Amino acid sequence: MTRTPRIPNLGGARAFVLHRPHPTVQAITRQLSAIGLVTVDCWPELAPEALAADFVFFDADLGFDEQFPWKPGEAPMPLVALIGSEAPGRIEWALSHKADAQLLKPVGNAGVYSALLIARQSFEARKHLAGEIAALRQRVAERQTIVRAVSALSKGGDDDRAYARLRSLAMSWQVSVEDAARRIVAMTEEAKIGENRTGETRTGETKTGEAPIEDESGDDQPYRA
Repeated sequence: MTRTPRIPNLGGARAFVLHRPHPTVQAITRQLSAIGLVTVDCWPELAPEALAADFVFFDADLGFDEQFPWKPGEAPMPLVALIGSEAPGRIEWALSHKADAQLLKPVGNAGVYSALLIARQSFEARKHLAGEIAALRQRVAERQTIVRAVSALSKGGDDDRAYARLRSLAMSWQVSVEDAARRIVAMTEEAKIGENRTGETRTGETKTGEAPIEDESGDDQPYRA
């Protein structure tokens, strides 16, 4: 059963209204004050303290990228676009900043509260999705690193035995398998750089990047990158 999102208490939140002096600003301010928000009007750009705002309303008709102290689409709070012109270029620009909700101008005596709630929920959902994507990318990157480490350890031989060696290294170093794989990959790359600098490695010498490992028989074996 899907749970209905609880309506948040917005009292005490701070909202910046980035819009030129206009009756629209007065209408928004009245509604925000009635809801219990603290309102800050600003134009032509946001002040640095806006980074700590809970909401930002911005003019989509005359807005430009340099008004914001962040890159397009990277706002740290919910954004509400104030739209008067439906010119495709203006709509596209507002979308580039990932507006979470919109209000059509002229703004009357209602609409701000619903815009706040929609913007907050859209923003939280977008943040949650971005976090999941980042976690998945990290897992993929870690798996690729493990594959590279196993390949370096196996030298074209038995991958299962190489993976067992990787796990043994992780236990010996008291780190996770992922961290051990990163170390192996880093040492392998360092060894390759060293070989490129010297041109060759003399037979019988220990290469850069050796790490002790105890194999299944209990004998200490060096890891050679």
